[in-house]
Amino acid sequence: MSHVERERTKLLNRVKRVRGQMDAIERALTSDEDCANVLMLLAAARGGINSLMGEVLEDHIRLHLLQDGHAPLTPDLGEELIDLVRAYLK
Repeated sequence: MSHVERERTKLLNRVKRVRGQMDAIERALTSDEDCANVLMLLAAARGGINSLMGEVLEDHIRLHLLQDGHAPLTPDLGEELIDLVRAYLK
């Protein structure tokens, strides 16, 4: 299995975990669960999404912006990186 395929599998497993967390939130809301429990589930799902975003951002930087251990950071790539980080931090 190639490095890229391992990364894709890892990311897809994270997506499945987030989907499970979202399903738990839906079940909690439909079963009239306590608000504190729903908030805890929401926080866990947000953490899962943030972790997934961090992994994808890291992979993007490593695979597309860093080549052969060197950073060919052109103005266009620099702007792309800035846009990605801004979107991630929102």
